[in-house]
Amino acid sequence: MQSSEFKTELKNVKDQLTKGSMTLKLVVANCIVFVVLQLILGISTLFKFGGDTQYYLEQVFALNTNWLSALTHPWTIFTSIFVHLSFSHVLFNMLFLYFAGTYYEQLFGARKLLITYILGGVTGSLFEVLAAIVLPENSSFVLGASGSIMAIFAAVSFYRPQTPVSIFGLITVPIFVFALFFIVKDIVGIVGEDDIAHFAHIGGALFGFLATRNIMSSNNPVNLVSNLFAKNTVQKTQKRRPKTDEQYNAEKREKQMKIDAILDKISKSGYESLTKNEKDFLFNQSNDE
Repeated sequence: MQSSEFKTELKNVKDQLTKGSMTLKLVVANCIVFVVLQLILGISTLFKFGGDTQYYLEQVFALNTNWLSALTHPWTIFTSIFVHLSFSHVLFNMLFLYFAGTYYEQLFGARKLLITYILGGVTGSLFEVLAAIVLPENSSFVLGASGSIMAIFAAVSFYRPQTPVSIFGLITVPIFVFALFFIVKDIVGIVGEDDIAHFAHIGGALFGFLATRNIMSSNNPVNLVSNLFAKNTVQKTQKRRPKTDEQYNAEKREKQMKIDAILDKISKSGYESLTKNEKDFLFNQSNDE
């Protein structure tokens, strides 16, 4: 490959990472973490460093569900949702993340996808810690993006339950059927010994469900964080960069969702049932148009 072609390809990759979807960015972030950790493990094996390197990495980055260890290593509640130590684990999770994240981002936008990924994963981690308090014999190290992905997948499934999903091109079923299958599988799996963080999956799914309740309310957990982030961005940013097509379309979809929800409320309960904020929003939109 010539130098100019290589530079072009490099620029294309850079553009994809900087301007691409949040789903892709999360997949790439997880893959980068995986590659870096594998390099550390490989170098450790090659040069025969003393000690168990994988155990050390788990101590530093994975979540120990023993409540005392979790309390003394609080960062692991966050870092654990980006860490995978086996190829099959990261491969399956990233395929699932790309599938669910793409659907979610089309509905709610990039910022809310990132928030749901993080808060869903953290909720799943906390569920594992609480479960270990009740069942201390089940204390273990937990790592992987599964809880985050379940939050994203559950949110899409509860918000658009009839979304069709094709299974290997053979049959098509509503996405809610898929979600129900995984949730039931995790509930049943709690009593087993398969080294799967079932409570993290259930916690993530619960957050995904809550993330789609009262979707237009400022008290919605995702909206709460999203609005806080938006306010801080406005305060810190003096000059706004031009919006990308992705950002513009995401904001347009979000605005349309809010308008549709308000119109549905009017059709069911009348105009007077709207709050002052809803009336002001509708008035401003009519003026903008």
